Amino acid sequence: MRSSRSWWGSKVRQFRSHVTARVGVDERAGLRDWLSPPQLALFDSMHVADQRHGLDVAATLRDDAVTDDELLLAGVLHDAGKGHIGVWPRVAYSLGQGYGGWVWRIASFVPGWRDALRRLQDHAETSAELAREAGCSARTVELIRHQDAPIDPVAGRALQLADEAN
Repeated sequence: MRSSRSWWGSKVRQFRSHVTARVGVDERAGLRDWLSPPQLALFDSMHVADQRHGLDVAATLRDDAVTDDELLLAGVLHDAGKGHIGVWPRVAYSLGQGYGGWVWRIASFVPGWRDALRRLQDHAETSAELAREAGCSARTVELIRHQDAPIDPVAGRALQLADEAN
């Protein structure tokens, strides 16, 4: 884990972003230009915080001069499998990532959180399958599937870094 101060700072920023997340009408309309109808439907099914995060990840990639549409699409849809999970199970999940699985074991006793935590743990695989069902390329699907441990040393690592930056 990185330094405690920077880790906590990033988690506070993520929390604030989650509770204030919005997607503008113009941003949503702009997606129609490059997402297929099933991909747009998948985006629309995502929690607004995950939509905002996906758009921010894609914007970070674009700021890094990425023009690879498959990578940009992976950025937008990489968290589609999280579902509509509230902020507090997400906090518990982040704490478990930082401090160990004991946090998840305790949090799983809160009614409804066990399934939410499992969904968060499995979200990369679930997101990849949803992307495949929405007609994404095999490469986009694999970038999403391996978002936490990239196997593509260039595009996968770029996705991982953009995800961590947002």
